[in-house]
Amino acid sequence: MSTPGLRLIQPRSATETAPEDRRRLGRILVDQGEISASDLMQGLAQQRGYEAPIGEILVAEGLATETAVLGAVSEQRGVRLTDLDTDPPDPFLYDSIDVGFCLRHRIIPWMKLGNTLLIATSRPDQFQTLRRHLPQRWADALPVLAEEHQIIAHIERLHGGTLAPMAEARVTPLESCRTWTRKLSLQRLALLGLAIGLIAGAVKAPAQTVVWLSIWALATLFIAATLKTCALAAQGFRRSPDGTAPDLEGVKLPRISVLVPLLRETEIANALVRRLSRLTYPKALLDVVLVLEESDQQTQATLARTDLPPWMRVVEVPETNGLTTKPRAMNYALDFCKGDIIGVWDAEDAPAPDQLERVAHHFANADDDVACLQGVLDYYNPKANWLARCFTIEYAMWWRILLPGIAKMGLVIPLGGTTLFFKRPVLESLGRWDAHNVTEDADLGVRLARHGHRTELISTVTHEEANCRPWRWIRQRSRWLKGYMITYMVHMRRPVLLWRQLGTWKFLGLQAFFVTTLSQFVFAPVIWSFLVIPFGIAHPAVDYLGPDLALIIAAALFSIEAINLTSGLIATSGREHRHLMKWVPTMMLYFPLAAFASYKALYELIAKPFYWDKTQHGVT
Repeated sequence: MSTPGLRLIQPRSATETAPEDRRRLGRILVDQGEISASDLMQGLAQQRGYEAPIGEILVAEGLATETAVLGAVSEQRGVRLTDLDTDPPDPFLYDSIDVGFCLRHRIIPWMKLGNTLLIATSRPDQFQTLRRHLPQRWADALPVLAEEHQIIAHIERLHGGTLAPMAEARVTPLESCRTWTRKLSLQRLALLGLAIGLIAGAVKAPAQTVVWLSIWALATLFIAATLKTCALAAQGFRRSPDGTAPDLEGVKLPRISVLVPLLRETEIANALVRRLSRLTYPKALLDVVLVLEESDQQTQATLARTDLPPWMRVVEVPETNGLTTKPRAMNYALDFCKGDIIGVWDAEDAPAPDQLERVAHHFANADDDVACLQGVLDYYNPKANWLARCFTIEYAMWWRILLPGIAKMGLVIPLGGTTLFFKRPVLESLGRWDAHNVTEDADLGVRLARHGHRTELISTVTHEEANCRPWRWIRQRSRWLKGYMITYMVHMRRPVLLWRQLGTWKFLGLQAFFVTTLSQFVFAPVIWSFLVIPFGIAHPAVDYLGPDLALIIAAALFSIEAINLTSGLIATSGREHRHLMKWVPTMMLYFPLAAFASYKALYELIAKPFYWDKTQHGVT
């Protein structure tokens, strides 16, 4: 490997020269004609508001290129600037420094000159401190300058084959569903046996089977209605407020990385860049990571035609074992994130412009045990058709009334898959996401609670696309329900341990939420059958329960429907949803779709539990 003109120097201490170097770097860029004096003044004005190197600010704001800034840094510090694409790192040195250390500090072993290791970095001002933490044999290592995106690309190239399999098994076996092999697990065998038993019972004794199913379905329905009523009462029978602008005075803004998983997205890229460009968070502290599968040539081609801003970059996940789930991709991409706070957005999301300021403010003022923030989800296409309107009403009920009520009751919060923000150390300590769980969000919400961490809601809204085609809706909902089933079965492997970790109140709340949610959809036809009794239509349960009790049950069902109607009207009473109020009574025609989805989920739970039914974005 050639090394013409290489100058080996001891890098100067950042603490000694940072203020002077900061001014000099700007002057060098101005003298070189790379930026104007007004550009420099703009960058320095922003730097007074938060901690970030002036070079990173200039690049993030589009005032200078990374190449220009590194050229100025090279002149400023007398460190050689190298192009890793034309002069790549020595592959025999790839394991000389731990890959995790390289990722944290954005460095890569480049080459050896005699006994001296040369390390490529984009931050030579930090090298003096970094060198103290290197292995003893590299204590005399020296820096060369390289663009950060090249450093990361070569780490991916050299270490991707090692990091990708690790992304599949981060969560402990006890709390992961990956131990479900291709052979049927005990849980799935029990479920299959129960299904066969119900079918046999329905054939041999249909009336008795209907009665026992009715008892179970009604019991879980009443528990669900009680939970919903308590949540409404805890919320004060009002919509959750959207909140006021956060006061960031005295708040040290953290660097925030947001993962945006993409899979076979051909319509969303330009819209995604446009939506995220509305964010008002300092771009030098923003790190948006578009996560792609290595085999996804569709999205790669789309992004190749898209002009990405400096604060947005792509990480490709190597293919291993045929598993291509969202949580696996995020586990892999997390290693390449810069931020102390890790967020998640979906491909079609349109977050509020000040969302990240709210996140930073809330974390700065929250208790130490608050490890996760969950934002409010809403839809931007409710007028597409009736299904989109009902989906928007359902989301308004859940995110603006019921979930805030559950949070105030101190129960476990089942997370949504987007507008999530985590303290990175906590997320990593829990093993990140379960790569095999198709509702990795709900599962992670339970694991956070099991290990003593709390999730809080923040009053910031992310708009996304409502799935408004019936079959696509069923496919999406079946994945959610299958994931709920898997999550419940995984965490109930050792119920006594779960009870001890959660405490009695949260443990009972977890049972109420998961068991009733799944039972309502699976046994929905049984519940609906009671609604015919007041109209004089024969029902098998009348002979066993008596006409009076059966009539009381039917009346209770109408009362529960009234609770649902009230929830929907309150949820849509705000200005942005008021046009949906007239559609709330039609929700009773909307939920039967979820019954079909639940049967698809039950089949897949037994036949293909890890199958990820992809939701197509960009339809409307």
